[in-house]
Amino acid sequence: MADSLDDISVNLSTTSISSDEVSGVSKINGDGRVLWRSDSLIEGYVGGNTKPMSNEVRRARLEEAFRTIIECVGEDPNRGGLKDTPSRAAKSILFLTKGYEENLDMVVKNAKFEEDYMEMVTVRDIEFHSLCEHHLIPFYGKIHIGYIPTGKVLGLSKLARIAEMYTRRFQNQERITKQIANAVVDAIRPSGVGVIIEGSHMCMSMRGVQKSGAETLTSTMLGTFLDDPRTRDEFLRICTRR
Repeated sequence: MADSLDDISVNLSTTSISSDEVSGVSKINGDGRVLWRSDSLIEGYVGGNTKPMSNEVRRARLEEAFRTIIECVGEDPNRGGLKDTPSRAAKSILFLTKGYEENLDMVVKNAKFEEDYMEMVTVRDIEFHSLCEHHLIPFYGKIHIGYIPTGKVLGLSKLARIAEMYTRRFQNQERITKQIANAVVDAIRPSGVGVIIEGSHMCMSMRGVQKSGAETLTSTMLGTFLDDPRTRDEFLRICTRR
């Protein structure tokens, strides 16, 4: 468990790259892995290797993949109802995973404001939809985010945008919970952050164990939310108040 907020913060420091690297790379992490590209070229895995892939190429490859899926389940991809399905599905999956093309700087921009306010800020009931990375089946629910500022506050909509950035990827609920909390720490260095997610997973309801109505709750508490029971209890009361 982290001893301080510094222990769990995500390092997104800018690093220069040589001219023979792929153009358009705007941020890379410490091990050289590309985090995002300003020219909308993202990493695509082709033949086991990574290389930049434009949206047009991605869409074409996705269309072909969805056409193959339709054929493999025994359907005719050329019949009327399915003729345009590969194209629609390709556009859909690109939208549902658009979080891969965003990072914290792009989402928050300049919406950090100096403010002499040191009490809890909470935005609750943020709706989310994501895709389970194990089965590529949707899960959805609500996200509650709270933090205690230390001189800077975030524009309220930015908390929702941070959540959107991480949920619009192939994900699991546990990871999203941690990523959102770490992102708030990275953005404004609050004295504490709390994130709770309530999720319903269709991989449990429409396949497998087929138990509808089950709800998964995950939480991440950092800083004062972890160390101070009163702060944690206040956050939990706000999140459960109806």
